[in-house]
Amino acid sequence: MYAVSFSDMADGAMALVPEVHPRHRAYLDAFAANGEILLIGPFPDPVRDGAMTVFTSRDAAERFRDGDPFVLEGLVARTRILDWDPIDYRSTP
Repeated sequence: MYAVSFSDMADGAMALVPEVHPRHRAYLDAFAANGEILLIGPFPDPVRDGAMTVFTSRDAAERFRDGDPFVLEGLVARTRILDWDPIDYRSTP
């Protein structure tokens, strides 16, 4: 079972992204090195639509959220984590 996290940006957060991004990226890289993050990225309009991350487990998603500099430093207004059981149609006969 995977977990998908949706993050909504706080008002005015875009102005702070250049300052906080290096800390967020270092934190993200540690999770990626452990293989716990599969995909991450903002939607085309991150102010309106936020970002999405796919994790290998709910535990990884919650740990990431709880220590992410974007969350801790107020750039993220809200997160939502959903368990996800994908079907890979590429391997389905």
